[in-house]
Amino acid sequence: METVLDQKLVSSWFDVHQSVPETYVFPPEKRPGKLNVPLCKSIPVVDLASYDHRDTIQQIFKASQDYGFFQVINHGVPQKVIDETMRVFKEFHAMPSKDKAREGSKDPSRNCKLYTSSENYANEEVHFWRDALTHPCHTSEKYLQYWPNKPSQYREVVKGYLEEVKNLGCVILELLAEGLGLSSEFFNGRLSDNPMLLSNHYPPCPDPSLTLGLTKHRDPSLITILLQDIEGLQVFKDGNWIGVEPFSTAFVVNVGYVLQIISNSKFKGAEHRVVTNSRAARTTIAYLIYPSNESLIEPAKALCNRNPPLYRSLNFKEFLKIFKSKAANAEAVLQNISLSGS
Repeated sequence: METVLDQKLVSSWFDVHQSVPETYVFPPEKRPGKLNVPLCKSIPVVDLASYDHRDTIQQIFKASQDYGFFQVINHGVPQKVIDETMRVFKEFHAMPSKDKAREGSKDPSRNCKLYTSSENYANEEVHFWRDALTHPCHTSEKYLQYWPNKPSQYREVVKGYLEEVKNLGCVILELLAEGLGLSSEFFNGRLSDNPMLLSNHYPPCPDPSLTLGLTKHRDPSLITILLQDIEGLQVFKDGNWIGVEPFSTAFVVNVGYVLQIISNSKFKGAEHRVVTNSRAARTTIAYLIYPSNESLIEPAKALCNRNPPLYRSLNFKEFLKIFKSKAANAEAVLQNISLSGS
């Protein structure tokens, strides 16, 4: 398994190719098109240290309605923790391929794993220009034993980072709940107790116009909290792609399918993609807040007094099965979970 993976990792061979290998070239209609889209100044940047609590809630509510995306600053996560964590993940992705493959292949359940392109690599028509490391964020020995041991500081640094981001996630979910008119604790417990970490690495690409780091999709999460180092993330808004400007002091937050369902479509999961570049590697760290597998996902009853529920009730495990089978097709996912069937 390790031997096969270490040869497939984009980071193990990207620099020996003068052109994009055929298996990474998208058909013309699915290519990125215009690469240099405007970096959007209108995606809200919300100051979480603001003294006006109602205004903060209103800003986040409007951003989640209009874009499904916002950035947060003055979020309480120390800059030193952010910088150290990004450094550790860059070190991980820069390690020899054999070492990375070994570190990402220890978990027999495959909850902690390193993979390339997507988890469906063998059946893809076209591969994505990325390598990915993912594992549960729980820090009990049951999970921690399968986290990478290299770089040597990985477990210590990532554990500290996850404690900080967990607190940030709680704050953001409370603000979202209050904005919807729900109790501030609505998302606590089973609806948010299964977070996963995902670090994507996109090496430089010889021709970014032919391939994608990730194609257009929505996240299957409640929300996703993302740390990005350089530009590459784009959001689909009003028929156009707009870039999400990276700030070294900010986190990007986006609405996932689960929050769209629970909010009864007051909030929409934003479609987004990742483009590559020819100049520099891009590394991101995503904290995806998922419910437990058996949690019931349905529109909050308090939001269905005046408007009928738009989605059927299903447990998160069933939703994930639908999401994975339909992958990047948002319309097909929604058709399977909406009460109208469309």
